[in-house]
Amino acid sequence: MKQKVITKELDLNGRKLILETGKLAQLADAAVLATWGDTIVLVTVATKPLAVSIGYFPLSVEYVEKYYAGGRITGQKFIKKETRPTEKAVLSGRAIDRSIRPLFPKDFHNEVQVIINVLSYDGLNDPVTLGLIGTSAALSISTIPWAGPLGPTRVGMKGEDVIINPLLTEIEGLDLDLMVASTATKVAMIEAEAKQIADDLIFKAIEKGHEASQAVLGLIEEFAKEAAKPKATYIPAVAEIDPTILQDVKKVAHERISTALFDKEHAWHEATGDLIKNELVTKFSESLNSLSVGEIFDQVCKEIMNDTILNKGKRVDGRTMEEVREIEIETDLLHRAHGSAVFKRGDSQVLSVTTLGPLSLSQTLEGMEGESHKRFMHHYNMGINPFSVGEVKRITGPSRRDIGHGDLVERSLENVLPSTEKFPYAIRVVSEVLAANASTSQASVCAASLALLNAGVEIEPVAGIALGLLTDHDDVSKFQVITDMRAVEDFYGEMDFKVAGTKNGVTAIQMDTKLHGLTFEIIKEALRQGKLAREVILAKMNTALPKAGGISKYAPKIEVTHIKPEEIGMLIGPGGKNINGIIARTGAQIDIEDDGTVMVSSMDQEAIEAALSAIEGMFKKVQVGEIYEGKVVRIAPFGAFVEILPGKDGLVHVSQMAAQRVEKPEDVVSEGQMVKTRVIDVDSQGKIALSMLFGADAAARDARGDSRPSSGGFDRDRGPRRDNSAPRDPSKRRPFGNKDRSSGGSGRGGGGWGR
Repeated sequence: MKQKVITKELDLNGRKLILETGKLAQLADAAVLATWGDTIVLVTVATKPLAVSIGYFPLSVEYVEKYYAGGRITGQKFIKKETRPTEKAVLSGRAIDRSIRPLFPKDFHNEVQVIINVLSYDGLNDPVTLGLIGTSAALSISTIPWAGPLGPTRVGMKGEDVIINPLLTEIEGLDLDLMVASTATKVAMIEAEAKQIADDLIFKAIEKGHEASQAVLGLIEEFAKEAAKPKATYIPAVAEIDPTILQDVKKVAHERISTALFDKEHAWHEATGDLIKNELVTKFSESLNSLSVGEIFDQVCKEIMNDTILNKGKRVDGRTMEEVREIEIETDLLHRAHGSAVFKRGDSQVLSVTTLGPLSLSQTLEGMEGESHKRFMHHYNMGINPFSVGEVKRITGPSRRDIGHGDLVERSLENVLPSTEKFPYAIRVVSEVLAANASTSQASVCAASLALLNAGVEIEPVAGIALGLLTDHDDVSKFQVITDMRAVEDFYGEMDFKVAGTKNGVTAIQMDTKLHGLTFEIIKEALRQGKLAREVILAKMNTALPKAGGISKYAPKIEVTHIKPEEIGMLIGPGGKNINGIIARTGAQIDIEDDGTVMVSSMDQEAIEAALSAIEGMFKKVQVGEIYEGKVVRIAPFGAFVEILPGKDGLVHVSQMAAQRVEKPEDVVSEGQMVKTRVIDVDSQGKIALSMLFGADAAARDARGDSRPSSGGFDRDRGPRRDNSAPRDPSKRRPFGNKDRSSGGSGRGGGGWGR
């Protein structure tokens, strides 16, 4: 039967936002076609009950980009079909997942899958923001129990000017790129990248985002009134347990959990909880299944944590609510690496390693938006280090969590890196999680910052901290934010608020919660405690490594020179002949930017000098009277062509080869021979005439007045000539890197969610 098509629309920041259902994907539990400008996404929601519960809520959110959405065919030679998700797609899916997950019932265990298909991309309107709007609308009209809707808003800031839902073309120039997902009264998710923005300005931007979200919430509520299906009912597992048995299990669980939580010799981790659960399952196997025991276990853990922190005012490890765990730092651990640092906070330990390379080693990214390049890369490894949590596990590729944490650290550091003009290197940092007891992503921020400094990258140091939360569900005004939470406080707490920044301000935030959102009072307190913790950590980092070291002798050296943009063709030569010739002769790597910046890199300083000399020689204006040692490259009946500079030849006429008469040039020179020459003329077209006569021979030739061409030389260069340019001044080169760590480095210089 044909379904009724329902459409609602709203003017959102000057662009029409349309929600539609009933036309596409009619067999899904719910499907919404969301349009904003010419960007279109199709969001589908599907669900099914599991025959056997797996003990957690199996929600999957997939953000899918297709090249056709941007009117593109992939540039890959052999593969034209989309394969695995791009890193951007994974990050976008995770951001949407973190926004919607807390609004599902805590003990709802049916499988739910949300797929966001980007069908059309206009390059102006953000498909991720639109994808979350569509997801919120689809869940709102589905049969799945969900406490939505959510309204997402992207907030930009330039100085103190706030821009609501900026166009994608405006993002790059912003000082703050913030995503806020809100309910009518609270904030459910925050994601931000900033250029050292003050905490109070961040808070104001979050308030603005929440305020702007209300219009979208109103549209979704109006849409759901007409399009929503009846919600499915479910019965929580604990509600079906006999009250007497429930109390018995709680009593035993309370004793075992309390003992383990406050064990000062053995820190609580996930394996501790699994051990206690297995004991309870065995003890009560005749009355309860493992799922019910797991539900009771989690409930008791939360009750103990809440009572300990909210009522007794203490934490399981005895710290105060704002106290950072003990910090240990070691730098330059790996002597052959370009930079390395170990950062340990409590039981969490991360080793970060920095590698420098020429800009040609930047990562090329390809997607529906087109091709782009990434100069700074951070990779986070925890999934491939199962020993970090005391486990034995098969090693596979990076998990979605690893990708997400790696990107968060990357965004935390990206805006403090020196510009390519000041530091012309591609930079890769790898953070190896060696021990994990919560907040490893923020420990990675600290370790990576130290490893960059150790590698000679001059940055403003960045520190990160994670904050947790416990609330009284009967009294919303009673809550406690906890600084530097441990794993058990993360597992059984209600918030993970990660904030990174410098002494000057915030560089990144990622917040998710297990509640139906946070109040502004909680957010303000989290920012306050986060700032205090950053200051403590930065002081420790500054003591361990007060400034950037010299660039390692094992890192490539890079020097920079400049040519005119119109001269790039000449440097490259036909089919790359000129530049490839210089690379082959010197062994140096040469990279050219569109503005004429030329970067020469090598591990060997002599190779760099040789390549720079060749480049500078190619554009040098030849003057009459100059003497060159050149190679004979071609012999003609009337003389020999000699290459005096790379790509630049002059003609030695047969009359200028010897003091006596020469019948044939072959009698004096041969191809490949090195000869000493003198410039005797340069004509208006740049053709060069040379002589092999010097001193008395030259004077005698001039006295006899033998005929010779006033010019008649020949310039083999195929590119634009520089008739008016001055000789290159080697003193204006900008060197990067040294043969030891005693000096080097450079100054400071200056994306958004789901990048």
